[in-house]
Amino acid sequence: MGEQNASGAKRGQIVWTDLTVVDARTVRDFYGAIVGWTFSACDMGGYEDFTMVSPESGESVAGVCHARGPNANLPAQWLVYVQVEDVDDSARRATELGGRILDGPRSMGSTRFCVIEDPAGAVLALVSPK
Repeated sequence: MGEQNASGAKRGQIVWTDLTVVDARTVRDFYGAIVGWTFSACDMGGYEDFTMVSPESGESVAGVCHARGPNANLPAQWLVYVQVEDVDDSARRATELGGRILDGPRSMGSTRFCVIEDPAGAVLALVSPK
């Protein structure tokens, strides 16, 4: 059994997925038409990012974000967030093992996260409680 944080997520568990693009509105509407997601807008101080909502469950399933502000450096691809015990420690280990940090580590609400690239060039986000 994995370790759990205060939110109940287990270490190693995929906890979120999002996409950061130049025009989040167009991409939001694209996925709405293709997979049926509705959305909830998130005020980002001058623009909105979007939480995508499952039409069946009404639950938040993903994010579609603008490549602005704190997300300006994130790659335009579906980004999977995996729970780790300590983002800062995991980021350090990633560089020691031949990976590199693309963004962060930094705070996001009650969590810390970073985006890493592994030695093969694949990208993954890591997240942990503060």
